[in-house]
Amino acid sequence: MIAWSEPQADSLFATFDGLRLHYKRAGDGPAVLLLHGSASSLHHFEQAASLLSGDFDVIRPDLPGWGLTGARADRDYRVPTYAATVARFLDAVGVSRCFVAGNSLGGNIAWNLALDYPERVAGLVLVNATGYPEKSIPPALRLARNPLLRPILRRVMPRRAIERNLRSATGPHSHIVDAAMVERSYQLMNRAGNRSAFVDFVNTDQPDRSGDLPRVSVPTLVLRSAGIDGQHFARDIPGAIESIHPDGGHLLPEEDPEWVAEAIAAFVRPLAEHDGPNRGGKA
Repeated sequence: MIAWSEPQADSLFATFDGLRLHYKRAGDGPAVLLLHGSASSLHHFEQAASLLSGDFDVIRPDLPGWGLTGARADRDYRVPTYAATVARFLDAVGVSRCFVAGNSLGGNIAWNLALDYPERVAGLVLVNATGYPEKSIPPALRLARNPLLRPILRRVMPRRAIERNLRSATGPHSHIVDAAMVERSYQLMNRAGNRSAFVDFVNTDQPDRSGDLPRVSVPTLVLRSAGIDGQHFARDIPGAIESIHPDGGHLLPEEDPEWVAEAIAAFVRPLAEHDGPNRGGKA
């Protein structure tokens, strides 16, 4: 059995601002930063990263609160704080400017990064991103907001609940949720501090910055599963283009990594030709 809760042979760490942030990096070329969603890890982009690393310098961090990075000491899980942390992470790994692709929460962080640090972002890819006021939230998040359940979830996160959450986030024809995926998610969620970080994140009041989306000034590609609605990035970000996957779910980078990787590559290549300073020295 793989020990997902321990560093692997290609694990790297960047230390800054009291954080020891876990990441992986592979390939050479224009820098592409891949940001996973909530209750996830850098493994979410594993296959897509492998496909992209032949042409790009692909960087995947475990965002604070998740994976091997673990909880923040200050328990600050606001999205603008995540964006500031990502900017500091880029400093730590020697990347001044890059293309940023994010799924779900990772997409939310990506467009907040483009708002607050536009000079760092050469282009955005938003994969089933979040950031608009939501009409409904997933069952796992509703449970973590229950004041009676919060103390319990800080102590234990049942495997069955993790599996249900994964299945609810995939499309109707997806078969990616298997024993290995559940085990990986279970080990990482139950790593020291991660359960409490999840509860803290879910109960953080997030600022609604969706009204600022028209200020995003970098080229943007919106990748959306047909069954995902309620987000309007292609409408609100000037010049954004959208591509729709016919039957994927929320976890599109794992459900169809080839489709996601090909879309990212086709979007980044022509932009990179005109955007020279997005290669960073590897750290």
